[in-house]
Amino acid sequence: MPLAEFDLIREYFSHATASRDDVILGVGDDCALLQPPAGMEMAITTDTLVEGVHFSPGADPEALGHKSLAVNLSDLAAMGAQPSWVTLALTMPASEPEWLKGFSRGFLALAQKHHVALIGGDTTSGPLSITVTAHGFVDSHKALRRSGANVGDQIYVTGQLGDAGLALLVQKGVYVPENGLPQLQQRLDRPQPRLAAGQAMVGVASAVIDISDGLVSDLGHICKRSGVGARVYLEKIPISKEVTKYLQTGGHWGTVIAAGDDYELCITVPPAQESTLETVAAGLDCDLTLVGEVVAGSEVTCIQSDGSVVTGVTSGYQHFT
Repeated sequence: MPLAEFDLIREYFSHATASRDDVILGVGDDCALLQPPAGMEMAITTDTLVEGVHFSPGADPEALGHKSLAVNLSDLAAMGAQPSWVTLALTMPASEPEWLKGFSRGFLALAQKHHVALIGGDTTSGPLSITVTAHGFVDSHKALRRSGANVGDQIYVTGQLGDAGLALLVQKGVYVPENGLPQLQQRLDRPQPRLAAGQAMVGVASAVIDISDGLVSDLGHICKRSGVGARVYLEKIPISKEVTKYLQTGGHWGTVIAAGDDYELCITVPPAQESTLETVAAGLDCDLTLVGEVVAGSEVTCIQSDGSVVTGVTSGYQHFT
């Protein structure tokens, strides 16, 4: 039987996230009451996922619950912030119990993993869309930004790029892999926010951004905000065996550097911090790979192994264009 709005909140969301001392009053009142820690700045980010735009109709609800929170935590990671609280606005055609069980299971499992408290939100009827606002803390004046890169800085990325973009091509029937589809789909449906890596970059990196719209597009945001250009060497970009096969059989590098949905971090590091970075990288739960350098200019240039510049790369997905 479909549940009414307040029954739905009570059944699936009101009691199941992390308990935090800084939450004075959480779900169940007109507002949450929160106590930010002294000496910290608050980082806040919001993302909306819409059926038919960000995910396909009939998408697995548990994976969708995970991803709707993960994409917000990825933004906090890019600022070097420690996540704390989250709100959830959920619009659905109907309150289907099985769908809600799966969605809340995926959402709340990731929230528990990173000690995030659900403090409020809204539920309404309508076309399926999910809006999450995540809050986090970072030491005052220590937040990582896009605007600090300088000529001579080295460019790094976490993890691997391209699996999510290739999974999208598989969904569209453009590419049929010999194997590796479960791995590709996992990377698309359940990205892992690089929170530990982001926090480790505080005081080390000059600029950081999360790679949600593709490396070219997101590194381009760093370049624009910092007033610099960038040179990326494609042969250095970390990719999986399945993406390697795709490229070897005529696939385009645009799938790796422009398709998006990687939710890795792109990091610029000054030469003076290279030795510190080596120490920090050894303690991370993901790989950190040098892929290029910051240069004078304003463009992101991607260079192939033969020295030629790759062409035909779009600037990443943009709404309304």
